[in-house]
Amino acid sequence: MKKNLFLAFCLTIVLLPGATYAKETVPEIRLKQMSSFDAVNLRDPFWPIGWKRPGAQKFTPVGPGLSAESFSLTSVTMGTGPHFAILNGKIIEEGQQFGLQVGNQIYQVTLRTIEDGRVVLACQSSEIEVPLRRK
Repeated sequence: MKKNLFLAFCLTIVLLPGATYAKETVPEIRLKQMSSFDAVNLRDPFWPIGWKRPGAQKFTPVGPGLSAESFSLTSVTMGTGPHFAILNGKIIEEGQQFGLQVGNQIYQVTLRTIEDGRVVLACQSSEIEVPLRRK
């Protein structure tokens, strides 16, 4: 009997404060100022804070300054997988576009095909064949 009385006393003490909170009314929360999101000047979250992207370089169409001598093809891979070439010291895959600066102009070039001993580059409407340089 003492156990039941003690248990009832403990439950009353535990539940009594909860009953008083239920009777109180919680005031309504109203925002003074609504947040807004401006998507005009977005910053990449992976850039350091305060870092600004350098100005984009403009590509110009093919001109008289671009020829096979402007390129240095040193190696090609010919296997069952994707084909790669080392052109001007950079690894490039078939179909990849890159920029080549000749003088003050930057030309947009696409590596069209990689063949045994040469590559074919496309610059807008013209094609340039660059042979493999052997020493």
